[in-house]
Amino acid sequence: MTEERTTPPTEPRRAPAGPAAPDLWTSIEDLWTWLDAHRRHGGETGLVLRMLKLTEEVGEVAEAVIGATGQNPRKGVTHTWEDVQGELCDVVITALVALRTLTPDAAAVFGRHLAGVTERSLGAAADGGTADRGDPEGVRPG
Repeated sequence: MTEERTTPPTEPRRAPAGPAAPDLWTSIEDLWTWLDAHRRHGGETGLVLRMLKLTEEVGEVAEAVIGATGQNPRKGVTHTWEDVQGELCDVVITALVALRTLTPDAAAVFGRHLAGVTERSLGAAADGGTADRGDPEGVRPG
């Protein structure tokens, strides 16, 4: 097994290439509308199942990482880091649809929360990072 197969790629940030992506929140609204029209369970059960879908997607990230690193000796390398990227995208989409399920104002709720996390994290970096010393990822839960 080569190092390049077991180590995630690290590349500098760059603008996305290719055709312009559809508007994120329009797509989330469209997906939510489609899922809502085809749901099998309503009420609290439907809500709980929508939230649990996120756990399923996170498990698929774990499976892809294990497969990309060849961690399971019985299976070997079964995934690529591109597969991991796709699974992470599925987690994000599923989380945003779940948020939309809880509130029609998902974009504003997410925007406020992101601004708060960014301020807590990057604001602390500006003062030497003293506020986040106990958190190895540099982001305190909020």
